[in-house]
Amino acid sequence: MIKISEVYKTYNEGQVSEVKALNGINLNIAEGDYTVIVGSNGSGKSTLLNIIAGSVLPTSGTIMLDNENITKLPDHQRSKWLARVFQNPLSGTASGLSIIDNFRLAAIRTQPKGLKIGISDHFAQQVKDKIATLGLGLEDKINQQMGTLSGGQRQALTLLMSVMDSCKVILLDEPTAALDPRSANIVMQTADKIVKEFNLTAILITHNLKDAYTYGNRLIQMGEGQLMRDLNTAEKEKLQQNQLFEWFS
Repeated sequence: MIKISEVYKTYNEGQVSEVKALNGINLNIAEGDYTVIVGSNGSGKSTLLNIIAGSVLPTSGTIMLDNENITKLPDHQRSKWLARVFQNPLSGTASGLSIIDNFRLAAIRTQPKGLKIGISDHFAQQVKDKIATLGLGLEDKINQQMGTLSGGQRQALTLLMSVMDSCKVILLDEPTAALDPRSANIVMQTADKIVKEFNLTAILITHNLKDAYTYGNRLIQMGEGQLMRDLNTAEKEKLQQNQLFEWFS
C-alpha cells in the first residue's frame, strides 16, 4: 500500500537553523494496517505524516502508494487516495456553512465542482443516519451552522465526512489533542469504527499513550527523525501498558 524508501527531510538546509527532521526513513505500511506513531516533540512524526499527506515534500527519497510514485505530488493531488483529520477541529470543516453543506462538499471532494451543490432528500437522510451513530443528538440539526458547534462535535463530524467520498488511507493527525476527555473518547471510538467498517489503511499520530496502547495493530516509536521501535500485531498485543510508558521515562 504505502512504501517509504530512504526519505530524508532537512529544513533550512545549509543555514544555522538547519534541522534534520527525517533521517533515512524506510517504512512499508500494508493495506488495512492501522499504524500508530508515537514520539517526543521533535521526533519527526508530524513531518513524516506531512510528507505522506503531500503538504511537505521530502528533501530526498521516494514515496509509493499502490505502486504509484507520489513523491512530488502536492496534497490536493493525493486526495483521491488520502483523507486527513487535523489536530485543530476548525481545520476540517467550513465554519460558515451548515452541517449538511459540509457533508455535501465532502461527498464530492475528489470530483469536479459545479455551481450547484445539490442536496436531495435521500442524501440528507443518509447524512442524518450517519450522524446518529455518534450519539451526539446532531442528526436533527443538519441545517445548523458548523461554526456554532463545539470542537469535539466538529471533529467527530469531520471523521464521518472523511469517508463521504472514496479514499483508501486516513491520516489522523493528533485528532484529540484539543478535546476534552469525553469528546476525545467519542472521536477515537468513531475513528476506530470507521477504519474497520471501510477497511481503511490508517495512520494515527498521537501523544496519548493510552490511545496508542488501545488502538491500532502496529505501533511505531520515532526519535531524532528515525524509527526507534516498530511493533507488529503480535508484538503489540504482548506489550504491557507500563512498558509503553517506560519508553518515555
